[in-house]
Amino acid sequence: MRLFLTLTATFVTCVPAGAAESVECDVVVYGGNASGVAAAVQTARMGKKVVLLEPGKHIGGLTSGGLGWTDSGDKRVIGGVSREFYQRVKKHYDAPAAWVREKREGYKFYRKDEDAMWTFEPKVAEAILCDMLRENAVQFFFTERLDRAKGVKLDGKRIVSISTEAGNTYTAKVFIDATYEGDLMAAAGVSYTVGREPNKQYGETLDGVARKWNVSTHRFLKNVDPYVKPGDPKSGLLFGIDSNPLPADGAGDKRLQAFCFRMCMSDVAANRVPFEKPADYDEAKYELLFRNFEAGDLRVPIKPDRMPNGKTDTNNNYAVSTDFIGQNYGYPEASYADRAKIIAAHLSYQKGLMWALQNHKRVPEKVREQMAKWGLVKDEFTDTGHWPHQIYVREARRMVSDYVVTELDCRRTRDTPMSVGMGSYNMDSHNCCRYVTADGFVQNEGDVQVSPGGPYRISYKSIVPRSGECPNLLVPVCLSSSHIAYGSIRMEPVFMVLGQSAATAACLAIDDKLDVQKVDYEKLKRRLVADKQVLEFAAPPSPGAIDPKKLAGVVVDDADAERKGFDTVSTSIGPFVGGGYRHDGNKDQGKQSAKFVADLPAAGKYEVRLAYTANPNRATNAKATVAHAGGKAEVKVDQRKKPPVDGLWVSLGTFEFEKGKTGSVTISTDGADGFVVIDAVQWIPVK
Repeated sequence: MRLFLTLTATFVTCVPAGAAESVECDVVVYGGNASGVAAAVQTARMGKKVVLLEPGKHIGGLTSGGLGWTDSGDKRVIGGVSREFYQRVKKHYDAPAAWVREKREGYKFYRKDEDAMWTFEPKVAEAILCDMLRENAVQFFFTERLDRAKGVKLDGKRIVSISTEAGNTYTAKVFIDATYEGDLMAAAGVSYTVGREPNKQYGETLDGVARKWNVSTHRFLKNVDPYVKPGDPKSGLLFGIDSNPLPADGAGDKRLQAFCFRMCMSDVAANRVPFEKPADYDEAKYELLFRNFEAGDLRVPIKPDRMPNGKTDTNNNYAVSTDFIGQNYGYPEASYADRAKIIAAHLSYQKGLMWALQNHKRVPEKVREQMAKWGLVKDEFTDTGHWPHQIYVREARRMVSDYVVTELDCRRTRDTPMSVGMGSYNMDSHNCCRYVTADGFVQNEGDVQVSPGGPYRISYKSIVPRSGECPNLLVPVCLSSSHIAYGSIRMEPVFMVLGQSAATAACLAIDDKLDVQKVDYEKLKRRLVADKQVLEFAAPPSPGAIDPKKLAGVVVDDADAERKGFDTVSTSIGPFVGGGYRHDGNKDQGKQSAKFVADLPAAGKYEVRLAYTANPNRATNAKATVAHAGGKAEVKVDQRKKPPVDGLWVSLGTFEFEKGKTGSVTISTDGADGFVVIDAVQWIPVK
């Protein structure tokens, strides 16, 4: 039995209709999230008959499932159907009637002069996506779950048809797997992986186990005992701490970044639903939360970003929060029944967390007071108890194709071929594990947040199977990517971009009677550009940017320094050398450093200058160590003061150097009393 759509003014419902049947079309899109919607809309616009199948009961996936805080990176590279969606969001909120619980002028993320809007209510997102499907006459059906065991009929490697658990069969020329899990891809026999690759596999630095990269706020800042009976390892580990050995940093494993629900909350009393204590509440699951508070970490562990009408998109934050770390490893390969159990466990944990933060006596009173104003939203997720209908599957399966997008593509240190869209967000992995440190305390592992430094291309080769595998399948969501590159790509606007590109390629493959791997890229590119996709982007120089090639002497930019840490790139204060400068985030003093090594053309005396941007939050005692022919010199730099040379440079002194790469300047954060900034080091010959 199939479920059809009924759309009212405020929400979507499903009603049963008809018996099992067989449907023939040009393209089947499996997965009704935002990427699937973009694919279906594009297919219809290109004149092909398309069917969109959604395994659940809602359209939009995470976009309508609470993730209203769009993690977009550089919005200038979001084009096509994706940008159209956000433009429709803006048009909706342009209307005064859309603002029922606050004034439009009081909402700081509404900007009248912009063409698109990037924050929105879940029900608004779902209604817009459904409108886009309906306007383009797309047939779409709910609760059509693929029969993963025997529902994919193949002719050799080619998919002929797919069948669902409801007994319906769909025959098509090309199929698109837009699911977060990659179920159709896997059932069709396409190569894929789960987990984190070792750094050495693709020549990366951020993939694999990542203790050393965990320098963000999402970790334990205080010493918290990990044992059931404090100080007694024999008593066992507290819930949520992994007893399995954690490999060395950079090694691969099968762990996944944590899942959570992106809660839509409200502090508007008339539209607020109280958090209730779940029937299966287990206090032991929150012992780390309580001990962390008792150790002195009084941070309120949620991130409630404001959406219109007094609502939020609430994300994980700090050491113990909504991410259910370590409890999702089996999800990608699990049966539907076992996935439902994993999702139910996540929901129970998050319900219990929210109740505890408001009510438990071991939560500090000030935290409880700050949490007391929040509840779920009465007019959102009305058929799922006001909790989102979609869990945040941050990663599951990832295809392994002839081209794997890696950190090298994100950083643009290699030339990515055949662009079908662009990413730009941080290489962002949430924590994957909790473990016991060598000092005997609990710590989170896996959190990585490193900017790629600007937009980068995503290859067409990464959304089609490798040569010799399924010739009529495209995979725009579980694409061929390493774990850390996927951490940047896995943003809803990018998935929509790739969904549109996949659909365009599918239509061209049908027209030209080609395997998807053999689609004429130049023809594909022309159509994508005509449909307003952004395939390449050269950002204009930032105001205040100075070309290092135009400076005197030998200049080494921060991008070329040997760094431990200093991962945050900024352009907020000028002038600066190159594409920006980096800072240490004012954390992990003594653990971050940057070594600038010059290749000097001749031996002799050189004045050494350090570039930085001044600000009152900077360190007064940033430590610079100059290694020269006569030894080492340590200089303390007050980065709160404006650099005296051209507002950019401070002299570290004049020293003798040998020819070649024999001299260096190392900036460290030892004992720093504020943010430490690195930008560039300059060697100027002195006669």
